[in-house]
Amino acid sequence: PCWRVEQFVVAQECTRCSGFELKTIPACGPTGFVEKISCASSHRDEYKSCRSAALEAQRFWRFVGSALGVAAAAAALVVLRQRVLDRRALEKVRKQIESI
Repeated sequence: PCWRVEQFVVAQECTRCSGFELKTIPACGPTGFVEKISCASSHRDEYKSCRSAALEAQRFWRFVGSALGVAAAAAALVVLRQRVLDRRALEKVRKQIESI
């Protein structure tokens, strides 16, 4: 690719590939997004795979949300387990007092 060895200008910003582009442009394969590059010396237009900032932000917040969900579930399980253990301890103490 010319953009690896020459100076280039981004002719078209990073956009999502259409279904047709996914099949015809190899650069669409890795991320599903592509930007059009104009190379200065060879005057060629090529496509370069890129990452969408909006998609990355969406993935980040989805990860944060799932992490918070798992943390909330774990905290709820800890509280429930502590209540069960407290009940067992109180029952044990009650039985010891009754046996006296």
